[in-house]
Amino acid sequence: MTALSCGAALLATTFTVPAAVGTEPVPDLVRYADEDVRVLEVVVADSTELDRLVSTGADLDHAVHPNDDGTLTAHVVAGPSEVAALRARGFDIERTVHDEGDTAAVLAEREATLDAARAENEAFSAAAESASVADVKVIRADYYTSFGQGFLSVEAKFADGQTSPAQLRVDRDSGPGTEIGSGGNQNISRFVDAGVYLYHRGAGQVATRPDKIRVTSPSGDSVVVTVNDWLPLEGDDVYGGNYETDFITSYLTPTELYDRVHALQAEFPGISEIVELPNKTNGYRRLAQAVLGTGSSSRVAIDSKAWGHEGGNDVTVALTNPGVANSPLTVSVTGSAIAVSLATGAAGELTSTAAEVVAAVNANPGASALVTAYTYRNNAGAGVVAAASAALTDDLSAPDSVSRDPHPVYALRIGKHRDGSRTGVLAYAQEHAREWVPPLVSIEAAERLLRNYQHDGRTKQLVDNLDIWIVPSVNPDGGHYSFYDFNSQRKNMTNHCERTGSADFLARNSWGVDNNRNYDEYSLFDGYNGASSSCTSGTFAGPAELSEPESANIDWIAANNDNIKYSMNLHSSGNYFMWAPGAYITPGRISAPRPSVEDEAYFWGASSRILTEIKRYRGMSVTHARTGPISDVLYSAAGNSGDMLWYKYGIYAWNFEVGTQFQPPFSNENPSGASAHAESQEFANGLIELFRVAYDFDKDKTRPSSSVVTTASATAGMVDVTFTTSEAASVFYTTDRSVPTFDSTLYASAGIREGGETVTVPQGTTIHWFSVDAAGNVEKNYRPDGSGKNYNKTVVR
Repeated sequence: MTALSCGAALLATTFTVPAAVGTEPVPDLVRYADEDVRVLEVVVADSTELDRLVSTGADLDHAVHPNDDGTLTAHVVAGPSEVAALRARGFDIERTVHDEGDTAAVLAEREATLDAARAENEAFSAAAESASVADVKVIRADYYTSFGQGFLSVEAKFADGQTSPAQLRVDRDSGPGTEIGSGGNQNISRFVDAGVYLYHRGAGQVATRPDKIRVTSPSGDSVVVTVNDWLPLEGDDVYGGNYETDFITSYLTPTELYDRVHALQAEFPGISEIVELPNKTNGYRRLAQAVLGTGSSSRVAIDSKAWGHEGGNDVTVALTNPGVANSPLTVSVTGSAIAVSLATGAAGELTSTAAEVVAAVNANPGASALVTAYTYRNNAGAGVVAAASAALTDDLSAPDSVSRDPHPVYALRIGKHRDGSRTGVLAYAQEHAREWVPPLVSIEAAERLLRNYQHDGRTKQLVDNLDIWIVPSVNPDGGHYSFYDFNSQRKNMTNHCERTGSADFLARNSWGVDNNRNYDEYSLFDGYNGASSSCTSGTFAGPAELSEPESANIDWIAANNDNIKYSMNLHSSGNYFMWAPGAYITPGRISAPRPSVEDEAYFWGASSRILTEIKRYRGMSVTHARTGPISDVLYSAAGNSGDMLWYKYGIYAWNFEVGTQFQPPFSNENPSGASAHAESQEFANGLIELFRVAYDFDKDKTRPSSSVVTTASATAGMVDVTFTTSEAASVFYTTDRSVPTFDSTLYASAGIREGGETVTVPQGTTIHWFSVDAAGNVEKNYRPDGSGKNYNKTVVR
């Protein structure tokens, strides 16, 4: 297996599995480890059938769209056994979704990109060693201004940059004809991506525009080049030519993501810090295992006592035929080798059952110190065992550079003031392991904030006035497993299955908890739909709310930083943009509480800004039909993190669903338009705009205004009343002449995506009311504690 194995990739061909027929029992929804897993379309009749599909615990992608005939099409990630189980339940499995190639091609593309960079480094280093060229070369040297301040940006390559952490020195003149050095100097640092050195880079303020610079390596070699002007990009009226973007060159594993944010913090220590979150994950590790035999009643499952990398992978088990009649069942141990001599009958035939072998192994002190044996999936084990042998393995393929220990989870905290005194924003990615593009969005946004700080005024506003938390990988264990072992991995790697169930080696690609179903608001444990209690389900909610370190870390950030008012959960795929409520109870679709009119309006208003910036990159639109509360535009997702952040902590919590597949080709040249690079850039635009929304919120001092609109009611003697506001704002009102307060009736939503309700009152009713916007500004500076007098009043006719 290669270092980056394609595992069971998301293949692009179509397959058919016959449905269960006759009186056969409906098969369990189980994924076997050696099956090819693909993304397929499932056509359901209506939303009720969609809820039934969700309730099976099937591993669903985040795509649901209506068809012309009124049916709905969803995407399911499934192997042949799961397809058979879904068909047996009456679901119509259609074609595969993607036809641009499998994940092996994506990983090959990544390796080719990194190999090309390595080859370029080696060629340059060899040329420098031959003394034919200097060991440093300049890629670009640009001068630009921002708000009247001059800057010099330099990129250069050093022959030993792959191994040497040394900076390069840049000396500059102070204009044409002046001596190099007269304009001062600056250092530039190396840029390493996915473990491969690309170049050194850096920008610094200059008092005068330099004409020439000299870049010197640690060896003393130097090169002199002329400085160019960096002009604004034509038609770019948002960022301007001084704004740097495009810092992503390949997919990044969780180890590489964490290395990247640590390197960024080291480069920008004054405006960033690394926060190690309090809960380490279980680790990229498993027990070593084997299943010997065929047929459920004759199988023996074996688990090591030690983790695979700590000795479990050294254990072997051999079930042997002694070759003589009337031989007893015996177990012996030599080192890490367990030998089981099976019992025979009078004719020399094997007679040991699976249950007997299990009991004999567990009763042997030497064997039981190394392993635990059990019958297969709670079977009685009455079948006779055949001779067989196996080397136990944890079946993990990541290189040694990927830690097998409980893994720390890191956040990069960006801001000039990181003391809780500024409005906080949380962005977090890779709750679901197989979603490789969202972490790139988070890294691109972090790079933009830090590298544009010194020379872009709008970026400086954000960093100086916000407290930004970026968690590039919530789920490093699952992320590593997805990269190196099983590309379709959704969950973390913690095995909560019992040995009486599906804890055996053949179920190893089904274990784990869906981190985004493990939170503690409107969860499976509260009776809400969209998560499963089955340990092998794609939406397994875990044994309890917040049982997993990954979800507990997000809860910790929110609980300990009450200045955080905004969040973005970065997922893929489907090109959705969503917020609370995210869960409902079936039957009846009894939803978690809907936001107030004010908050719903604020979600929509901010969303339009964010989605406009996403579209700016290449014209990709997140449609209106895919924008809105999760439970409106997708399906119920009980126990998701957005609901926890909104209902528990009052954080405006959004959710991106980036792109159209989990692991698209990285390149922009893909004819289908699916491109990890393009998606990282356009959704980073959106994430930066969320930071601007947060900045504007903090600066909003404008008080809203509101009015009553009346129309004739269909009922004689009655009047239909609605409220309008000058901006997104909540209205509190009374109809009994009492003073309105925050305890008065809140003007409510009329229903899903329908705006404000219509209130019908008798003619002559006196209405008292006031409005308050999302920033807390109260209309007319009214005091809504019962003592104010300047509320709005009208008598409706």
